[in-house]
Amino acid sequence: MIPEIPSLAALHADDFDYDLPQHQIAVEPKPDRDSSKLLVYKDNAIIEDTYHNIVNYLDANHFLVFNNSKVVQARLQFDRGVGKKIEIFCLEPADKSVDMTLALQKKGQVEWRCFVGNLKKWKEKVLSMQIPIGKDFFVLSAELLEKEYDSWVVQLSWDKEDLVFADVLEAAGKIPLPPYIEREARDDDKITYQTIYAKDQGSVAAPTAGLHFTQHVFDSFKNKGIVYEYLTLHVGAGTFKPVKNTLIKEHQMHDEQVLIEKRFLEKLLQQVLQGNKIVAVGTTSARFLESIYWMGCKVGADANSHSLDLGQWEAYSIPELTVENSLRKLIQFFTDQKIEKLQARTSIMIVPGYNWKMADKLVTNFHQPKSTLVMLVSSFLGGNWKVVYNYALNNDFRFLSYGDGCLLEVNRS
Repeated sequence: MIPEIPSLAALHADDFDYDLPQHQIAVEPKPDRDSSKLLVYKDNAIIEDTYHNIVNYLDANHFLVFNNSKVVQARLQFDRGVGKKIEIFCLEPADKSVDMTLALQKKGQVEWRCFVGNLKKWKEKVLSMQIPIGKDFFVLSAELLEKEYDSWVVQLSWDKEDLVFADVLEAAGKIPLPPYIEREARDDDKITYQTIYAKDQGSVAAPTAGLHFTQHVFDSFKNKGIVYEYLTLHVGAGTFKPVKNTLIKEHQMHDEQVLIEKRFLEKLLQQVLQGNKIVAVGTTSARFLESIYWMGCKVGADANSHSLDLGQWEAYSIPELTVENSLRKLIQFFTDQKIEKLQARTSIMIVPGYNWKMADKLVTNFHQPKSTLVMLVSSFLGGNWKVVYNYALNNDFRFLSYGDGCLLEVNRS
């Protein structure tokens, strides 16, 4: 159900448009990750620096939250001859209830939801190709099973029984660079399009705010007594989904899988009780943090609820709790269910008019025009996103995934 928010009714996609020159889209990463430029926006003032010095804008009472999801080599290309290359972009298991980590450990055969490029060239029932692995090879086959709204369910199978699907993607796939990086993925992208702390496989797009963080930066946090923790939200290709509707309220937000751990919730509650400020590193971390707040509110409103999945507009209608009480309700849910972790899905859409609950600061890159991520940033800044973006545009900042970024403070007025 679309919420009755006066500001939402008036929001148009064009409100979040801007002119992004092609030369400011970063198609290559900086040689040194933390040499990327950093725009710091606080109290309506802008400071320009680099990520190498981000610690100077944080204090010991800041608690940083990073998304440790790892990008999988999700693009499979079947070469059928000149001009007949068919690409299968593996998005997620066809059964969304399956944990991503478990799905990647399946052997022999999987069914995945995929984008299919150059579909009109797919004439055979089954596509096959030989893939070298070490001194051996295996045969990978693909068959279309079912058409969905904007994707296909594809059955992928391979004839080497000891390989799990993660191994297949590692051997046969390419790193899924975003569509606005108009070049072929290279071997070095496997490293540069991955955070240095990536752990749990499952994303098909990098949590790019984290690409700027180096061991030097983490060492500087420790030296200053700044605490940080990791969460896992598997980034879907929907993060690049353009807003095509004129009215924002008509846009269908993508959903993503989150892995929630009781240990993380308890540590987060401890930080809240100590009055520390929460810094979301990346929009995915921000969406995760805001989602778990509302999941706690859901449990508080319905103690018999067994699903934590959060719909696109639910956050605008669920009865609110304090952050402390929401986290306590969620921790109690884990205790009652006798579990230490679970996976859920969130499609929360954060737009101007949203009341931020968890994140006090946000580290993020500069996003595509008319994207839901620009809307999220606008919401975070109380509508002042153009001040930040115009400065970046006029001062040679690099945009999008391999580009520069910013450190923003929430506007709660």
